[in-house]
Amino acid sequence: MRIIDKALQVVEDNWQLIDDDTDLPADGGVIVSVTRWQKECEALSARGGRLGLKIGGDTPLESIAPDLGRFALLALEFPKFGDGRCFSQARLLRGRYGYGGELRAVGDVVRDTIDFMRRCGIDSYALRADKDAEDALKAFTEFSLRYQVAADAAVPVYRQRR
Repeated sequence: MRIIDKALQVVEDNWQLIDDDTDLPADGGVIVSVTRWQKECEALSARGGRLGLKIGGDTPLESIAPDLGRFALLALEFPKFGDGRCFSQARLLRGRYGYGGELRAVGDVVRDTIDFMRRCGIDSYALRADKDAEDALKAFTEFSLRYQVAADAAVPVYRQRR
């Protein structure tokens, strides 16, 4: 699968999303659910290799906050276009919890929302299978001015006035 990475390049994904009942591969980066992490945290930590965690909009971040440093990637699950809870999760992870690793949008990820996701602190994107990643890159250049402060530190237009 191809994703848009942190450098805003379309690349092959080098992470594997692993279901709770699937055996872990011997090597490579894996993304597991919060449920699996809570059941197998010691074994997953001892495994070696990169570890990612998939969280949803209903995941209480305080329950995973002590472990955030163990994850190279957090995959934020957007289950449908109208569910924006992970926008808030991203802002909280970057601001309140100081998470500095990769935040990846997964699920119903489309061009219409990825620029807003970036503003919230998300920095890689696994677009829906029926969407073109090359076309989606254009979303990052469609707006030149920002009207509000966000995680991306862009200077809002009201602060640019003299």
